[in-house]
Amino acid sequence: MAASGSGPRVLLLNGPNLNLLGSRDPHQYGSVTLAEVERRVQALGAELGAGVECAQSNHEGELVEHVHRARHLDGVVFNPGAFAHYSIALRDAIDAVEVPCVEVHISNVYAREEFRHTSVTAPVSEGYIAGCGPAGYELGLRAVLTRIGQRRPR
Repeated sequence: MAASGSGPRVLLLNGPNLNLLGSRDPHQYGSVTLAEVERRVQALGAELGAGVECAQSNHEGELVEHVHRARHLDGVVFNPGAFAHYSIALRDAIDAVEVPCVEVHISNVYAREEFRHTSVTAPVSEGYIAGCGPAGYELGLRAVLTRIGQRRPR
């Protein structure tokens, strides 16, 4: 859950198969687990005065629900995984909540299969980070906090 206080509240949201980080294709995704990614981002959030709530789902509708709940927060760092390439439902959810969203991908999607070169969610996100490994999540948090700061006061 997000930390209490008056600082920004951010949702760190992960899509399908990201629960397998640390064991799934370590050459592509590294050996860091999702739990470790979440701990690192929450620690950085605390250092920067932000609360970070974490969620992951392999189900598109559940991810849409998480995005909808984020309208009561200040921002979202989102790795939609493969859903980035075809989920109009997630695209529309991100567009509808009107809070800054930064899309993150661990791998460089442009160095991979052609179908991964298009993201339907990126055009409604305020930032896009790919190919930086797990550190991309921390960059994503910094980016979304910058966007939030540009929109405050709330």
